[in-house]
Amino acid sequence: MDLMNNASIIIHNAVVYSTPLILTALGGVYSERSGVVNIGLEGLMVIGAFSGTVTTLLTGSPVLGIVTAVLAGVLFSLLHAVASVTYHANQVVSGVAINFLAIGLSIFLTKQMFDGAAQTSTIKSLIQKWEVPGLSQIPYLGKMFFIAYPTSYLAIGIVLLSWYVLYKTPFGLRLRAVGEHPAAADTLGIRVSVMRYLGVMISGGLAGLGGAVISLTTTSNFSYSTISGQGFIALAAVIFGKWHPVGAMLAALFFGLAQAINSSAQVLGYSNYVPTAFIQMLPYVLTLIVLAGFVGRAEGPKAVGNPYIKGSR
Repeated sequence: MDLMNNASIIIHNAVVYSTPLILTALGGVYSERSGVVNIGLEGLMVIGAFSGTVTTLLTGSPVLGIVTAVLAGVLFSLLHAVASVTYHANQVVSGVAINFLAIGLSIFLTKQMFDGAAQTSTIKSLIQKWEVPGLSQIPYLGKMFFIAYPTSYLAIGIVLLSWYVLYKTPFGLRLRAVGEHPAAADTLGIRVSVMRYLGVMISGGLAGLGGAVISLTTTSNFSYSTISGQGFIALAAVIFGKWHPVGAMLAALFFGLAQAINSSAQVLGYSNYVPTAFIQMLPYVLTLIVLAGFVGRAEGPKAVGNPYIKGSR
């Protein structure tokens, strides 16, 4: 294969792999902009992947699967919101608990519903790729960007919508205000707890959608390894993207490219020159490098991770 064809395959796969990361990272942006750390993105993706897969298997409709995944993510995120916003629990501990609960519950239900198997049946009615008429025929570029799952176009649309909502609407201003200085926002009549609940619930819905995208486009089923750390990579994308929707998208594309190189290595023959184990580690190594290099310097919302008690300063 020529170099351009190899590049088009890798970039096409990067768009596929980055889509769930973009959606989940956007969820992290909403939550953390409201002042609530959401370590539970991994668990929310898991519950979304499980719910979307089971609903699609039962109904034959991936659209209903996606709707169910979003609702499951929202409902599950309420546990995190109640613990961290209402009861002022440690947000990191609450998020870790969400991860354990989601993974354990989904695996338990999978075994109960599928005769003790560790994974669900294979989904036959998967989401199909769209070809943009005319543009998909452009050499190389058409394969890269214009033959894609509709969820990829949806993710880009949500990025643009999120930028507008967060920076051009009163809702976005209030959400960012409670993440920066909740006491000042409270004195202006903004209900801090309500805004933080909404931020966490939006986060859960988007993370649930991200999880469903994986099972309904690439893996075609749900198992304990369906997510495999994608939620933590999305959290790294939030930090790398400086808590901005567009920045989070670009960071997710970066991590998606690493996964695409991993998945394309054997097909393109690169594994003949680089040990497979090193290629498989690439997405996770890059995540650690980014976190080590940027966490100390990246400045998130000033009140993120700090419970707000009315009347406090």
